[in-house]
Amino acid sequence: MGLRCAILDDFQQIATSVADWSPVADRVEVVSFAEHFADEDALAHALAEFDIVVTLRERVPFPSSLFARLPRLKLLIASGMRNTVIDYSAAEAHGVTVCGTSSSSTPPLELTWALLLGLARGIVEENNALRDGGPWQSTVGADLHGRRLGLLGLGKIGSRVARVGLAFGMEVAAWSPHLTKERTEEAGAELAPSKEELLASSDFVSVHLALGDGTRGLVGAREIALMKPTAYLINTSRAAIVDQDALLAALHEGRIAGAGIDVFDVEPLPADHPMRTAPRLLATPHLGYVSRANYAMYYGQAVEDIEAYLAGDPVRRLG
Repeated sequence: MGLRCAILDDFQQIATSVADWSPVADRVEVVSFAEHFADEDALAHALAEFDIVVTLRERVPFPSSLFARLPRLKLLIASGMRNTVIDYSAAEAHGVTVCGTSSSSTPPLELTWALLLGLARGIVEENNALRDGGPWQSTVGADLHGRRLGLLGLGKIGSRVARVGLAFGMEVAAWSPHLTKERTEEAGAELAPSKEELLASSDFVSVHLALGDGTRGLVGAREIALMKPTAYLINTSRAAIVDQDALLAALHEGRIAGAGIDVFDVEPLPADHPMRTAPRLLATPHLGYVSRANYAMYYGQAVEDIEAYLAGDPVRRLG
């Protein structure tokens, strides 16, 4: 029997066409799943007969209990080189090699600005009104030039967001727990004296932090209350950094002008999830990493990972 490889969450059914799988085609049968398996029982059942699994980002947890239910699994490939939902110790204990792929910061950078601009100029509302025969010009756009862009995080993505903000003529400030003045100045921004000052003074706040113990719930009800009623919050990073209930309350009560959100506490969102119907919200279904070039990188390097594993010399190992 040949090896079998499962590709998870291939919603667009593109994984096998965006990259060249021919180098492993004679040794590995590839099966992609367009549906998301929402619980461990469904996942364990679907993957029981697979030797290799390719998982997308951090949507699907791989805890010890799941590894124990997949005795045939030998290679797990995750897109990106950082994954917090895989139990690496359990993978090692069950004889599973875990590998990653590169990931570009360009798609989330571009989506950040798509959300910010869409909010600022009321693009969705105006497009819907135009198509539905509604009023001609019903919103008044929020200016970017001369306004303050506050960045929570100034890493690989945040620093690139800063440069775009500067090109729009915005004042750019940044804050994170260990951010230095030198690093901020390198990005052309100013170092905010505190998280609170950044939130209170910014017209647009964008989140670009990694999720960890120090950033989980970093923006809660107290922090959102500091924001201007005319300000917008954008999060294309990790859902748990922003308290979702606090954000929903602020949107319903009109305490901020709006939010652009690409990440959620549960993905895919259930049909009845309150984020689907919240006012003042421009939301996208976690599209930050979803671009043709990024997918070609993910799946092209997944093929490389499989080839290297079969040759007995795994590459891009995680754990």
